[in-house]
Amino acid sequence: MNHEFRPGEVITYPYLWAWQQQRGETEWRKQRPVCVIIAIRSASDGNTHLALLAITTQPPPSGRAALEIPDIERRRAGLGDLKQSWIVVDEYNYDIVERSWYIEPHQEVLGRFSKSFVMKIAVMFANARGRSERVNRFD
Repeated sequence: MNHEFRPGEVITYPYLWAWQQQRGETEWRKQRPVCVIIAIRSASDGNTHLALLAITTQPPPSGRAALEIPDIERRRAGLGDLKQSWIVVDEYNYDIVERSWYIEPHQEVLGRFSKSFVMKIAVMFANARGRSERVNRFD
């Protein structure tokens, strides 16, 4: 792996929604942009653990925790061609870079959100963690 992932980076990834996993699906339906919200290198094994949040152009249904992405942040993240989009913070895909079937060794980064916007995402994600759903992607 050549790329060190950092919170706020936006990459393309075959995100699997929690509702798809609950129906028994194991594979994604399409590549989508995701935001790296947590990137931790384990001291014990050297592996990089990621929490990835989906970015969607669909307004979130009532009861879901999501943050609308402002225009300037969409441009910073390399998503300027999207008119409106949200980051879903009440579920996430968990992957381990070195064991991943889905992350390429030279993974392209589309862009990166500003530090202040990443902090907003992180606070919402932390507040939703008690009720968020984790989808493991490295098995």
